[in-house]
Amino acid sequence: MPPLPRVLLFTRTAGFRHDSIPAGIAALGELAAEQGLELTATEDPGAFTGAGLAGTIAVVFLSTTGEVLTDEGRKALEQFHSAGGGFLGIHSAAGTEYDWPFYGELLGSRFHGHPAPQPAAVTVEDRGHPATGHLPERWEWTDEWYDFRSPPRAGAGVRVLATVDESLYQGGRMGADHPLVWCREPEGRGRSFYTALGHYDAAYAAPAFRAHLLGALLWVCRLKD
Repeated sequence: MPPLPRVLLFTRTAGFRHDSIPAGIAALGELAAEQGLELTATEDPGAFTGAGLAGTIAVVFLSTTGEVLTDEGRKALEQFHSAGGGFLGIHSAAGTEYDWPFYGELLGSRFHGHPAPQPAAVTVEDRGHPATGHLPERWEWTDEWYDFRSPPRAGAGVRVLATVDESLYQGGRMGADHPLVWCREPEGRGRSFYTALGHYDAAYAAPAFRAHLLGALLWVCRLKD
């Protein structure tokens, strides 16, 4: 029997650590198993080698923070992506590896800050993607509303899927165009996807958010278009 397609879930933190990480690991494990994927969760940067990533079709950074990879790990992840491997970043994955230019390009932008968590509404502007096709055009949600250092839409090949309406909460600093969810599919490389959502444990039990994560995962694994 051939081995199951493998996904590597990385949750190492070298800064703030989200309490929701265990809930995220459990949810992604369940979603992967339902799709016939083998998900391996680790905080060991030593997993990022050519041999360690062999047989892996996608890497997920779940609420990682700070500098979490070795120089060898950085090289291995870049080679993995260049060879077509997928990448999914969730929540504070955008607050990771600030000193590594490739990671900023892979993700599409970098975390800059956020106001206190509060309710608002996500505007789903592209429902033609498996991560957003199930969502309403206006999705009521409570989260940390991340601001980013640069406008994600300005990145090469970035496809913005959802934004947040800053008029509905206090403290937003990006203005009328405030992307939260986007993806990229650079020619000759793997797919990458980022969602800023996922601060709270409860998110990972919410059907709409779980479907959002599943659609993103299947897309970066090239199992769904």
